[in-house]
Amino acid sequence: MNPPHRFKRVASKPNKSIQLNQSSNDLERRTSQRSKSVTVRIKPKPSQKQTQPRPKLKIESSPVSNPYFSKTTILSPEFFQIDALDLAPRLLGKFLRRDDVVLQITEVEAYRPNDSACHGRFGITARTAPVFGPGGHAYVYLCYGLHTMLNVVADKEGVGAAVLIRACAPVCGLETIQQRRGQQTEKPILLTGPGKVGQALGISTEWSNHPLYTPGGLELLDGPEPEKILVGPRVGIEYA
Repeated sequence: MNPPHRFKRVASKPNKSIQLNQSSNDLERRTSQRSKSVTVRIKPKPSQKQTQPRPKLKIESSPVSNPYFSKTTILSPEFFQIDALDLAPRLLGKFLRRDDVVLQITEVEAYRPNDSACHGRFGITARTAPVFGPGGHAYVYLCYGLHTMLNVVADKEGVGAAVLIRACAPVCGLETIQQRRGQQTEKPILLTGPGKVGQALGISTEWSNHPLYTPGGLELLDGPEPEKILVGPRVGIEYA
């Protein structure tokens, strides 16, 4: 049975704002021998009655106008230098920032060096060289010559593994996102798909090998852990 490689954040209820200060504990796994999919739920600890409501992160026009991002830190290089299957769920809830656009990661897919669907299986080429760099760099490639796909390189230098960013939620810069996407909507369809994420960020293959842990350009910021995660097989890859 192939291991699950796809990780998706599950929202407790539809909401245009993003809940912060999400706590997580008591990881519960349910596996089935009949299916490749695995459901993973992270349940919060029972807490005492809250006197103050949780802060909510609304869609703002700019990160500058949102005080939350003045306290948010860029993830360190060490955060990324672990196995792609371990890094993938840890990226859920984190923030991608480029200029006035901020997206929260909601769905990812892991690709490892022994994986027949991983680009690293071809070895080091001009295109795949960033995948073999140290974890924390971007690997950006064109799919079908049209869609810009953003991956986060995982593990140590020379391993050849990455995590594909499959879907996000808009946090800041909605007008810019809508303009780049050519869609005037706030619905999830705006950013459900890796090509849509790349388009919303306005990146090209020139961003491949960019360090995501350095200030400026494209950054990966810390964020809250999701309360629930769905785990299962990757989309459109039946052979791996």
